[in-house]
Amino acid sequence: MRIRFKTDGGFAYLPGLNRPVTIDTGKLSEEEAGKMEQLVEAAGFFELPETPEPRRGADLREYTISVSSSGREHTVKLVDPIEEPPVWELVEYLRSKARGSRPTPRDTS
Repeated sequence: MRIRFKTDGGFAYLPGLNRPVTIDTGKLSEEEAGKMEQLVEAAGFFELPETPEPRRGADLREYTISVSSSGREHTVKLVDPIEEPPVWELVEYLRSKARGSRPTPRDTS
């Protein structure tokens, strides 16, 4: 399974820190891959609508998630607040994986 995750918008949005992240479950530990696949399944990801319901408000964060698995591909856009707990759990897990995959700034002192 390959997952592409991108965050846009939000308070103090910094485009350089919000580059898309691609996660290949084939490169994860068996435990992490199983967790990722379970979250995608629990969220009913392949049944989610492609575009979010329109929401109004400043600084709303938007998430774009694309999943390719077993010949299926699906992309959705989600906007905060995400009200479905299984979908929110997937987004939170992807956010944590994205933070861990970005290089940390070098200390120049």
